[in-house]
Parts: sequence; structure tokens; C-alpha cells
Amino acid sequence: MIPYSTQCIEEEDIQAVTEALKKEYLTGGPTVNEFEEKVAQYVGAKYAVAVSSGTAALHAACAVIGIQKGDEVITTPNTWISSANAVLYCGGRPVFADIDPDTYNIDPCEIENKISRHTKAIIAVHYGGQPCDMERIHEIAKANHLTVIEDAAHAIGAVYKEKKIGSLSDLTVFSFHPVKQMTTCEGGMITTNNRELYEQLKLFRAYGMVKTEEKILQEGPWFSEQMSLGYNYRLSDVQCALGISQIKKLDRLVARRQEIAKIYDFELQSLSDVILPKQSQDGVSAYHLYPIQVPADKRKKLYMQFREEGIGVGVHYYPVYKNSYYQQNGYDDVYCKASEQFYQRELTLPAHYKVSDNNLDYIIEVAKKLLK
Repeated sequence: MIPYSTQCIEEEDIQAVTEALKKEYLTGGPTVNEFEEKVAQYVGAKYAVAVSSGTAALHAACAVIGIQKGDEVITTPNTWISSANAVLYCGGRPVFADIDPDTYNIDPCEIENKISRHTKAIIAVHYGGQPCDMERIHEIAKANHLTVIEDAAHAIGAVYKEKKIGSLSDLTVFSFHPVKQMTTCEGGMITTNNRELYEQLKLFRAYGMVKTEEKILQEGPWFSEQMSLGYNYRLSDVQCALGISQIKKLDRLVARRQEIAKIYDFELQSLSDVILPKQSQDGVSAYHLYPIQVPADKRKKLYMQFREEGIGVGVHYYPVYKNSYYQQNGYDDVYCKASEQFYQRELTLPAHYKVSDNNLDYIIEVAKKLLK
């Protein structure tokens, strides 16, 4: 089965992990700092904080900007559940704004329609790796005194107006799950240019524990003290060693995804019942996903047919508010037309580094056969 996405682990990655296992620190050591510095440098941000997952990164981001009971955060339903769940973790309420039917990203006009006196932040999700309209989103945020969190779980390596995603907003979160462009097995990262938020993030990911000179002199060199309520969201040195190895090749991994997308664009353009993903002129997608739209009444059958042919297509995503938990907790009257129509038609084709030229030829051959 050719998966819709998978990790690319090469010999130098294995060697990096092996060497990390021989070092003094398996967790809480200098390799974490090194990985953070590499990611910050890559995306052009001042600071980066490594955490245990993309979900942990979203939770941390919401927590350090002070999301609490009574606060609303506007986000998209066309995303993995973590984008909204992180708001709930902090006691806030996610508010869903519909997507642009061309880009599949959150529609800035819909954001404006959802703003209330309780709105505190916007979580803009770069669906599939294509950057949102960040200029417009920043304008809206500034006019309404809102914080902007970019959910870039799909978008490391993506570019918006000639700048890498990761340095544009108050906070940006990344995921290093194995299906993403690069991996640390599990893991995430938050980048920011705000020193105060950076310090709060470090506390939040490590129990809220700190060492102070005053207490060390009073108690002893072993002493650390909990100053706030934090979590154990740390990423191990071994995982960070893998991340350092992976980020060295990230541009190559992303370039292959972009190459595959261009080939799909050319080869599948004549299929009349298929809508191919459109790319914004302001951004360069990292192509975590290559989503196509097929007739809604044929989508389930096509999904099964592709998989019978050994092609692991996927579906991304069931609108978050449609999940049972949300339906049972006050979201049963929410309706985002463009998101629901997109979900009913969407299929994800494989577009990752390990899709060989032969694999790609085969996928296109099967796609033309099934979708003609």
C-alpha cells in the first residue's frame, strides 16, 4: 500500500539517534536547546520551544496568552480536532469560521463575522501546507486587539510572501508526527518573537518549575520550585537528535512534495469531475496534503477502489463541530457550508518524499482510470 503520507528515515537519521542514546542526557539535555535553535533559525523566529506533540504546542500557545473561561477563539472546522480542543483545555470556547472554497483555509471575511466582545484570539490553520491569508488576518486581529496563533502543523517549509511560516504571528505551532514533512516520531514546536511568551512557554512545558539564585542559596543547589501550573510536555534529547538530522534535509523533502503536486496538477487537469487544489499567489505550499475533490456521491466508492488498487488515499477532515463530543456540548446548531461541502468531496492523494517516480506513474494511471 502506498500511504497518503509517511516518514522518511535515512541512515544519517538512524546514526543521529544512535549517537544520542550514547550521551549522558536522554532528556532535559543540550540537544533540546540545539534543536530549538535550528528550528528558530530555519523559520526566522527569535525563539522556539520544543514540546511533546503538536497538540501540546497548541495547548501551550493557548495557555500562555491567557485563554480562560468566557473567552472565545475563532478557528476553522477544516482541521484536526486539536486546533479547537486546545481552546477547550484552557476553558475557552472555539468558534468556527467557514473556509474559503478555493484555498480550503479559514475565510477572513468569516472571521470578521464571528468576532464578539468575548473573542480573544484567532487560530489560523494552514490546511494541507498552504498558508492562510495572513496579511488580512493580521489586519483583522490588529483592529480588534486579538492574538494570532498559526497552526502550522501542516506547514513547516511553507512560505508566505517570501517569508517562511513560523515568524509572522504572535505564536506559531508545528507538528513533527511521522506523516508530516519532517518527524521526531512524535513532537511539536512553538515559535515566537516575544520574549515574555517564550519564557512562559518554557515554564508551561516543564511543570512550571524554576530555579532561582535566592532559593538555591537558601535551600541548596538541588532546589527548584513550582511557580505556576505546568505540564510535562518535554521532548526528549533522542527525539531532538532525530529532529536536527531531519531539518537538515527538510528543503529536499518539501521540494519533492512540491514536484509531485506539479505533476498531479498537469496530469489530472483534464478530469472534468475532479477539482484540483488551487494555490494562492501569496504563498508556497509545503504540500503536507494534496487534496482533490470528487463527486460527493462517488467519494466513498472511489476511496475503496483506490485502496483496492494499493493506493492509500485519505480524507481530511470531518468538520470538527460535527464530532459527537461537540454535538453534545453546544455545537449542534453550527453549520459551515463550504467546510461541509468540501468534506463530502475530498480525497487526499499520496504526495510525500517516498513516492517514487514509478509509484507516481501508477497513482496517476489509476486516478485517470477511476476518475475519468
